[in-house]
Amino acid sequence: MVRVLLLALCLLWPGLAAAQLASLVADKVSVDSEATIVAEGNVEILYKGSRLTATEVIYDQKADRLRIIGPLTLYDGEDTQILADEAELDPGLRNGVLRGARLVMNQQLQIASAQIDRVDGRYTQLSRSVASSCQICASHPTPLWEIRARRVIHDAEEQQLYFDEAQFRVLGIPLLYLPRMRLPDPTLDRATGFLVPKIATRSDLGTGLKFPYFLRLGDHADLTFTPYISGKTRTLETIYRQETKTGRFEINGAASQDDIRDGATRAYLFANGTFRLPRDFRLSFNIETVSDDSYLREYGYSSKDRLASDVKITRTRDNDNFLASATSFKTLRFSDIGIENELPDRLTEVSYTRRLAEDPRWGQLWMTFDTIALARQSNEPSRGRDVARVTGRLDWRHSLALRNGMVVSGEAGAALDLFGVDQDPAFASSGQRFTPTASVELRWPLERQNGRVRHLIEPVVQLAWTDTSGDRSPNEDSTVVDFDEGNLFSLSRYPGLDRYEQGLRANVGLNWTRFDPSGWSFGATVGRVYRFDAPLQFAQTTGLSGDVSDWLVAGHVRYGNRFQMTTRSLLDLDFNFSRSETRLAWQNRRAAVAATYVWLPAVPSEGRLQDSSEITFDSGYRFDEFWTGRFDWSYEADASRSTSAGLGLKYENECVGFDLSLSREFTQSSTVKPITDVTFLVYLNGFGTGNGANAAKRSCRG
Repeated sequence: MVRVLLLALCLLWPGLAAAQLASLVADKVSVDSEATIVAEGNVEILYKGSRLTATEVIYDQKADRLRIIGPLTLYDGEDTQILADEAELDPGLRNGVLRGARLVMNQQLQIASAQIDRVDGRYTQLSRSVASSCQICASHPTPLWEIRARRVIHDAEEQQLYFDEAQFRVLGIPLLYLPRMRLPDPTLDRATGFLVPKIATRSDLGTGLKFPYFLRLGDHADLTFTPYISGKTRTLETIYRQETKTGRFEINGAASQDDIRDGATRAYLFANGTFRLPRDFRLSFNIETVSDDSYLREYGYSSKDRLASDVKITRTRDNDNFLASATSFKTLRFSDIGIENELPDRLTEVSYTRRLAEDPRWGQLWMTFDTIALARQSNEPSRGRDVARVTGRLDWRHSLALRNGMVVSGEAGAALDLFGVDQDPAFASSGQRFTPTASVELRWPLERQNGRVRHLIEPVVQLAWTDTSGDRSPNEDSTVVDFDEGNLFSLSRYPGLDRYEQGLRANVGLNWTRFDPSGWSFGATVGRVYRFDAPLQFAQTTGLSGDVSDWLVAGHVRYGNRFQMTTRSLLDLDFNFSRSETRLAWQNRRAAVAATYVWLPAVPSEGRLQDSSEITFDSGYRFDEFWTGRFDWSYEADASRSTSAGLGLKYENECVGFDLSLSREFTQSSTVKPITDVTFLVYLNGFGTGNGANAAKRSCRG
């Protein structure tokens, strides 16, 4: 076919000639003596973002009107289209009548009507209409749900749908009548109104309903109220979100009166935010507070057993890093109830690290300044210890690659600590420490090619030395020590600055990795620590005590994104496990499974009075394009008991979805009982309440 651009239309169509914004393309064009233009065959009109396709278009210059023969499609922007049998429109496609038409929005919601009237390109009025997002087949002409109305008006600017004399039907049966109803169209992300209600059942609260109401407060803020009513509680949940010119913040909270506490008011508040400050600084805050120890868990708001509220100012650049923070702690653990005043209550920290010099021949010179202040509520000696520490440190680092492929690295540094202790007679009220450190490391990465398979073997030997002199200080930030492949070659295995690993030691290890072009990769790390002095500075359970540490054995197996296994274990001199952790993960297009096993020895200082072993399992399965299921479970193998379990089932198609979830927490104490939680959610796609644009659509076959 020959497609002809109608240049004569510029003379006969005043709007086009003036604005040069419209064009018409067709297979055949003719002009009669009365200045009537007829375009036939694959007709297409473009005008100010609107596009019309039709079989035939007749333009009457005297009436300044387009008569359009269908089937026709009018595309009004990216998300809205109108399909009709015939139409009469103005040349701008903004005003007129379309007959036998359907309005389709965001490829989800369809509104069929005997007639559609367009006004100024903003309002679309549909008479005697039926709205639904459900697939309609010849064998099943009645949709799962539909809204019938005498009139529907779509406001394209406000992205709202207004229904007059609306009737909601399920499988053709009328269930609800509303004289007036307003709903957001599918293209609107945020609109004031009710959200999808939920049915929730919890052990102590009974069965209740949640009715969330979303309030749009301009383009950059919104507020969600959720009344939660059951036979045992009256609760109001709120979420407030705000975007500002320099950042954002969010506030979550709830207030309740229930039968659990005899009508007493219970509440919680969580808030967080981040803001940009001048000169690349960032301000962030996090607030966590609750009225009582069991409120969060009983209502399912959070599983946290310790809360931390803080405010931070940070800046990270190429050569320096700055942190200033103030933190307040609150424990919700049953085991901490009697000693809450003896636990850390407030922490203030200022830290600054800067690279002073960098030279390819001489290496890098770094400076670190760190100060903390830690306080407890108790005023009793020893139990209410307050600590302040100031640390200054200089470090030099350098690395060289030798001609034979070996890499030699060196590091040296010195730290000066000044500290003060209050309310603990076991330590001097003030003191100081001086800690020099040095290390040299040799790596020899070796590669072997076996066909298309590559092997990389890297033996590593590091000799490190540290010697602290001065006064004895309390240990607040290094009570928990881990030994893994991440710190095998660290100068200190302690996580904080209250302790430095002492003495002369040799860290020895071997890394091996195998790369297969088919997608498989294997890796392993084996290492241990040999000490020449200070053998008793670590607890036996860490695997680092004695002249020779436990063997560290870690490995991984991966196959693209489908399978992954990681494992890490410590083996003592008799090759018995002293710690072990393994994680497996597998997925394909329909299923995903992940399982973790952890075994830890008893460590009273870490709150673990006996050996602990735990298994966790998470899974999801897609039965077909509409049905998905999920299951999770955690099990304490040492105690032969389950700690939690969850089960979920979800169905979703182009017009409706439901989500059923069941969870059970088996842990109990004198203040918290085992909890069962059941939630059921039903939603209609097509009005911004679901995921209809991405949901699978049912087929009319079968």
